[in-house]
Amino acid sequence: MQITNSDKAQVLAEALPYIQDYAGKVVVVKYGGNAMVDGALKAAVMSDIVLLSLVGIKIVLVHGGGPEITETLKAIGKESRFIGGLRYTDEETLKVAQMVLAGKTNKDLVNLLEQQGGRAIGLCGIDGRMISAKKIEGEADLGFVGEVTGVDATVLRDALDRGYIPVIATLGCGEDGTVYNINADSAACRIAAELHAENLISMTDVRGLLRNRDDENTLIPEVKVSEVPLLVRQGVIAGGMIPKVECCVEAVRRGVKRAFIIDGRIPHSILIELMTNEGIGTMFLG
Repeated sequence: MQITNSDKAQVLAEALPYIQDYAGKVVVVKYGGNAMVDGALKAAVMSDIVLLSLVGIKIVLVHGGGPEITETLKAIGKESRFIGGLRYTDEETLKVAQMVLAGKTNKDLVNLLEQQGGRAIGLCGIDGRMISAKKIEGEADLGFVGEVTGVDATVLRDALDRGYIPVIATLGCGEDGTVYNINADSAACRIAAELHAENLISMTDVRGLLRNRDDENTLIPEVKVSEVPLLVRQGVIAGGMIPKVECCVEAVRRGVKRAFIIDGRIPHSILIELMTNEGIGTMFLG
């Protein structure tokens, strides 16, 4: 279908109120899933982020890098091991995670944003002691896997005020200097809260929260955080969706205005969510 110039102009005109509403505000994007490994989707995400930045929205990109860590470990003959959905991180795995996340993955994303005309700066949670963490204690020992105990957003605010797009690899640091691997959803939640973000957007490989997990037509477009416990009891929120929803709920309770789970498999899903009436995923609000 041919899109006319008139159609394009209409789209821009309809986006204007959203641009005005978000101008100068912070939006944190947690970037992961298929959108991080598919070349065309990755290009679409980067162009969305640059566009939003250029119209005055302060974007912070928080990323994981699980597939690349797994690939690198495999290359050195080390098998990946997961416990409860989290990667068991011994000393050797931690070194690989730090190298991949803060090195290759982070700088590749910075380069892509720069190629799209953005101004990006790569950081990790160790920089400026941005992410303080402690070892996760539980029934199973996860090694050097940490939980966030605090966020110092000074470096992020400085970068945003200077017009940069901060790109953050999710590593944290303990009081004794121990480095920890941090879940990207958890890190994005705490960063969004510390920055008093307007929105937290979590990109996944599903449409959002589904009433029936086997039917993408049962998308629940809006959920109040008070409704979440019932949805868990009903089994609507289950499996890998539980920690993602928990991060959205925590973000809202910590002061983030809205949190979204959106389908990163759809090109330009960030723009569709932020700049249209329909949206595309599930919105969590107080």
